[in-house]
Amino acid sequence: MITWTPFELQTAQPFGIARWTHSSYERVRVDWTLDGLTGRGEAAPNAFYGETGATVPAVLERLVAVAGDPWEFRTLAARLDAALGHHPSAKCALEMAALEVCALSVGRPVREVLGLPGGPVPESSFTVGLAALPEMAAQAEAAVARGHGILKVKLGTAQDEAILAALRDVAPAVTLRVDANAAWTLTRARRMLDVLDEYRVEFLEQPLPADDLAGHAALRRSARLPIIADESLHTVGSVPALAEAFDGVNLKLAKLGGPLQALRALELARLYGLEVMIGCMIESSLGVAAAAMLAPLCDWVDLDSPLLLAADPVAGLKWTAGQLELPPGPGWGVEWVG
Repeated sequence: MITWTPFELQTAQPFGIARWTHSSYERVRVDWTLDGLTGRGEAAPNAFYGETGATVPAVLERLVAVAGDPWEFRTLAARLDAALGHHPSAKCALEMAALEVCALSVGRPVREVLGLPGGPVPESSFTVGLAALPEMAAQAEAAVARGHGILKVKLGTAQDEAILAALRDVAPAVTLRVDANAAWTLTRARRMLDVLDEYRVEFLEQPLPADDLAGHAALRRSARLPIIADESLHTVGSVPALAEAFDGVNLKLAKLGGPLQALRALELARLYGLEVMIGCMIESSLGVAAAAMLAPLCDWVDLDSPLLLAADPVAGLKWTAGQLELPPGPGWGVEWVG
């Protein structure tokens, strides 16, 4: 039996990127019950990828009819795709739930069922969202005080240089990463390259619009730091086209259709010589636990969403500042508590 329940996540403070600032996020939990055990998945819809909190339940009504046996999890994505195009976060939740109920039935973590390594996990970045400049500096300073050694700062405004200067002032020793969320033009991005070098930025994520692969390729030829694709990566099949334009890709389960789809994208990225970051939407620890399973295979980790929430309805992930410990328990190893 498959059921689903909408819920809402609130961030501790408004979270801003170049396209928007939100505090509330509509999410859907999917439960797949078999022989008294229930596997869980989280749908984290994003309007940029054509989904909302309203579309997910409507889509699930149609997808459940073709879901079949959860033990057929390796072919689940093909059945879902044949029934209905795209809608990746709804499909992600179903794939997560199928994987967990199977893992619970044998009392093992999902990663062991799939034969994936258990660690170590690279340190996760902590994201400083767009806000007023003093607030961004305060967020960065507080994160450093809590022990975070990697900050990812959202840019895409007229104040980008001032933001970097302010963050370097309060966090001179941290690793600094930049995400423009597709907000720059090629001219602006080229002007920013020297600024990024000046402030010792490790990499630049998605500087230009998602479909501007030629612009990204041109920028990459001028850049001394890696250029990472996020919004340009919509599906597993889009990975090969990114190899000439980017140095790496940011994999998110909710935009790719689930953990197994992210694993396929990861394997394909390696074949094309791309570096890999595992990321997330604003998700609970349920969604992040599934993504964390792939973290030992990745170069970079950006799974800080639970640290941005006012209250997490899921318990079980252990953090030491930005260092995430893979949960040892069966399934996803986390517990829904609220």
